[in-house]
Amino acid sequence: MLADKYPYYLANEAVYANTDLDVIDKYTQKVATQVALADAHVIDQAIAAAEAAQAALNRMPAYQRQQILEHCVARFKERYDELADALCIEAGKPIKDARGEVTRLIDTFKIAAEESVRINGEVTNLEITERAKGYSGMSKRVPIGPCSFISPFNFPLNLAAHKVAPAIAAGCAFVLKPASRTPIGALIIGEILAETSLPKGAFSILPCSRDGADLFTTDERFKLLSFTGSPDVGWALKAKAGKKPVILELGGNAACVVDADTDLDDAIERIVFGAYYQSGQSCIGVQRVIVHADIYDDFKARYVDKVSTLVHGNPHDEDTFVGPMIAESEAKRLESWIQAAVAEGGQILCGGARDGAMLRATILEDVPRHCDIVTEEAFGPVSVLSKFSDFDEALESVNDSQFGLQAGIFTRDIYKAHKAWDELEVGGVVIGDVPSWRVDNMPYGGVKESGLGREGIRYAIEDMTEIRLMVLRTPNK
Repeated sequence: MLADKYPYYLANEAVYANTDLDVIDKYTQKVATQVALADAHVIDQAIAAAEAAQAALNRMPAYQRQQILEHCVARFKERYDELADALCIEAGKPIKDARGEVTRLIDTFKIAAEESVRINGEVTNLEITERAKGYSGMSKRVPIGPCSFISPFNFPLNLAAHKVAPAIAAGCAFVLKPASRTPIGALIIGEILAETSLPKGAFSILPCSRDGADLFTTDERFKLLSFTGSPDVGWALKAKAGKKPVILELGGNAACVVDADTDLDDAIERIVFGAYYQSGQSCIGVQRVIVHADIYDDFKARYVDKVSTLVHGNPHDEDTFVGPMIAESEAKRLESWIQAAVAEGGQILCGGARDGAMLRATILEDVPRHCDIVTEEAFGPVSVLSKFSDFDEALESVNDSQFGLQAGIFTRDIYKAHKAWDELEVGGVVIGDVPSWRVDNMPYGGVKESGLGREGIRYAIEDMTEIRLMVLRTPNK
């Protein structure tokens, strides 16, 4: 059960400033709880506190940062059911998906704890010419400084964790803006961080309106901005961010290629999961399914049969696979895209109906390539089928997108797998599985409109640290 109200966290401390933010139960559409909302003055205080705390964090030894992360792991395990229940309510996430996200939260902090004591430097041989005789170099990684984090609604725990955990491992103070629709998970993380020995000011977690959040992007006291969300917002923030480095994890319309030699039972099971888990609200959810012509009819019949049986409804029910979308407005948007595709000649093979924020799991075929449901990010329970005869043609179809996050390739041909890896314009190619697969230590991110930089703990730590060189001269060597 959620508490009646939640604070924001300013400089490590819970502040019950107001109850201005209503958090809606996405299934019942009723107010579930209320959260304190920060304004620009509070955000400014948080940034100042982070800047002041950075010196203490710079001095904190790695084992202490590791202990803080290990404390979080232990407390997340103790509050596992509470965290999963909060996801069900604030995000409308089916309970099985919610439990999976809590497990990934734990994994992410555990990986960060391990990496916190592996932030190493190197010795560089500088004696590459006679001029450099007697010189040697050593480098180490140091915290970049206070970081600004903006996380999205669809993975309120784990995508916040992919910013917070590496920041602690690296020794960076931070201010986090969680999504206003789903702030509870991040605030529970804040409650647990407040139990630790982090220096005062090392973290703030501030739900706030977009109007008041400009400082997260423009304030020069921040030395890095990490944003996960929509491409339009992300690129606009980058344009305003000034000199600071910017990490963007943005959208996608991920494709999955199914070759003629594929085990269809296995592929269909995985693609159904990849397209419809957590109501399709994942930037690497399967949106485009490109199937070899020789198996297309068989695949289509079995795929439609499987998707048609998915259980829709209350996310707290154990059997529910598809719950509500984050808001009725989003369900209406996607419904309109489906109707526009049908008007252009597309065929609905199953689904298409909407009841409030609930959209039935939908499959389309014969959709022209220019339709929004193909070219844009659907971010809902819809997939679009098409066929190919030549593998090169399939790869070209995957690349025919403004996005480039991840792609899935079902093939048993190692040469085709390597060709896909060589030629696909994406951040990751998953062979034998869906693009929706992710484990939390791998480099994750995209190209083109899908973003800049990589997450995955070790890679995020590299972004949150800078190389500092020391040159030693030995006289008269």
